[in-house]
Amino acid sequence: MMSVTIGEMQRLVRAGVPLAAAWGVEVLAAADGAATLRLPEHEDLLRPGGTVSGPAMMGLADMAMWAALLSLTAGRDESLTANLTITFLRPPAPGALIAEARVIRKGRTLSYGEVALRPESSDVPCAHVTSSWAAHHRG
Repeated sequence: MMSVTIGEMQRLVRAGVPLAAAWGVEVLAAADGAATLRLPEHEDLLRPGGTVSGPAMMGLADMAMWAALLSLTAGRDESLTANLTITFLRPPAPGALIAEARVIRKGRTLSYGEVALRPESSDVPCAHVTSSWAAHHRG
């Protein structure tokens, strides 16, 4: 299967989820059912106390999981999030956030994966996400 360059993957993610462009999300890696995305520090995404907000963390995780799925389909995936469960482990340190996603099972109608979120300045996860995606067929 033809692979997609990092630049093309970033274009696909930002076109498919315009919020990714608004937030400045960067695709650092995407291949073989895994993807790493970076959310730069942005004061509009903080909550009181100076930590990244839960909605921003969930959005980043969702984008990362989709990029991981796109990496398996040469950039052609119209799956829709069916479920996303996040466990907040600790508040992330101020700064950029990294999402490391991997597809655990790619099925014909349902796919399943997980995402680890961590501050860019640390290897210690701040959140763990599991997500399932339903195949979407235009009809």
